[in-house]
Amino acid sequence: MPLIQVTMVEGRTTEQKHALIHNLSQSLAETLDVPMERIRVAIYEVSSDDWGIGGQPFSAVRPRPAGTDSPDP
Repeated sequence: MPLIQVTMVEGRTTEQKHALIHNLSQSLAETLDVPMERIRVAIYEVSSDDWGIGGQPFSAVRPRPAGTDSPDP
């Protein structure tokens, strides 16, 4: 049973996460010739203060643009 684990900064929509789960599963199924029903995907979200880049929190390195709810890509 393949397991894909994704860790990312929080802020994506439910629809985006569902699409990610589907697309990762589909790609793995095709690549490894595994039935989709056997594939598991776990998404772990961390806050922008709990993710570091170059010794700085993500929130300081890449602050969110004003008026948005999603992290800077």
